[in-house]
Amino acid sequence: MAANPPPPRAPPENEPSDLPQVLVLKPPPVLNAFWDHFTKRFQILKVWESPLPVDQFLATHARSIRALLCAGTGPPITAEIIRLLPSLRLVVTTSVGLNHIDLTECRRLGIAVADAGDVFSEDVADMAVGLLIDVLRKVSAADRYVRKGLWAAKGDYPLGSKLGGKRIGIVGLGSIGFLVAKRLEAFGCSISYNSRKRKVFVSYPFYTNVCELAANSDALIICCGLTDQTRHMINREVLLALGKEGVIVNIGRGAIIDEKEMVQCLAEGQIGGAGLDVFENEPNVPKELFALDNVVLEPHLAVFTPESFKALRDLMIGNLEAFFSNKPLLSPAIDE
Repeated sequence: MAANPPPPRAPPENEPSDLPQVLVLKPPPVLNAFWDHFTKRFQILKVWESPLPVDQFLATHARSIRALLCAGTGPPITAEIIRLLPSLRLVVTTSVGLNHIDLTECRRLGIAVADAGDVFSEDVADMAVGLLIDVLRKVSAADRYVRKGLWAAKGDYPLGSKLGGKRIGIVGLGSIGFLVAKRLEAFGCSISYNSRKRKVFVSYPFYTNVCELAANSDALIICCGLTDQTRHMINREVLLALGKEGVIVNIGRGAIIDEKEMVQCLAEGQIGGAGLDVFENEPNVPKELFALDNVVLEPHLAVFTPESFKALRDLMIGNLEAFFSNKPLLSPAIDE
């Protein structure tokens, strides 16, 4: 019996390939985790492995690059990068937030953008509720108390506060904010919100002013995206309106909160606590937060579970395949 033929050899990086080319400036985690899934379908142009400066690498491939894959953690897709790629027609980002992409330039040049859609929404909503419960019931702080042997040495830990009946203000009632609201309704919380527009499909009280929302809430949960309009939207005035018993939870973007003012308010007892998954200058976190038992910190992990990672992989590949097949994108973020 004749021996089985060897499997076809994948072309080295410097050899032509029949696979569609996808530019990657820096590999997002989903690419590293599912490398084979992507390289079977696309020729990945690896800027990070090239000895050439970025502009020279892009100039070398400028005419053939029609699609770019990036992550919300950077590097940013600036107007300068976009202008070096005259054939670019699609940017696919692994995030929901789009603040790392120059959307104005993309619209001007007719470049479509696809994001992570609703892939992360349920997991992020779960984390928002988890952070709120943790801060209110002092879960992480009490855990540290037990582990240090202080329960036996010093007695019972101070009581936390119940979640049921709390007035929750949600900033940004998009897909994530709505899921947060539905989860907290099940705990007996009352929901109010601030958003760019009133949502006709909900009966929750709508506040056009986030400061007024804070003044009428026991907790604020930040679920909106980072834009020029929302940067430092949660300032000292909003934090003081939230009050000394108020809790803030941020699963949006760090810079939506004026971090310096928040740290000061927490240190001075002007607000009651914070649950933070995102920070203004990641991965750098203000050291003043480390000693505060009323603060719970997460390293920007709300979006990541094994399940969401696999769903993200399928969505990214689906968007790229749709683009190269001249089909509608699965999760367009701006008009194609």
